[in-house]
Amino acid sequence: MAIIPTIRCSNMRASLAFYTDVLDFARVDGDDALDDPSFSVLGREGHLLFLSSHRGDGTFGQAVVVTTDDIDALCRKFRARGLRTPGDPDAPTHVHEGPIDQTWGTREFYVDDPDGNTLRFMERG
Repeated sequence: MAIIPTIRCSNMRASLAFYTDVLDFARVDGDDALDDPSFSVLGREGHLLFLSSHRGDGTFGQAVVVTTDDIDALCRKFRARGLRTPGDPDAPTHVHEGPIDQTWGTREFYVDDPDGNTLRFMERG
């Protein structure tokens, strides 16, 4: 069984650029046309994520966890690709905090996409 989150986006092209160019996802399927409303299937390390700009598919502001093996290297890579850190008011996307060690045994950082959805990148301790 697979559980695949659907993330709502307002502009498919902008969201695809963020998820593929910055966060290492690849578009693996979806609508041929990217004009909104549209639907895309993204893959990352064998796992899927749906992006949809269709009204009624998901809500803005949700959170999704993405696990990884080297959280610090991943955060450095994303920052090198233009991911902004707190304190940059012109950044459309940013790292909330991190990487930080959580009291429950994980190391994490949080990223907002262009529509305010949060991706929590997490490495188990």
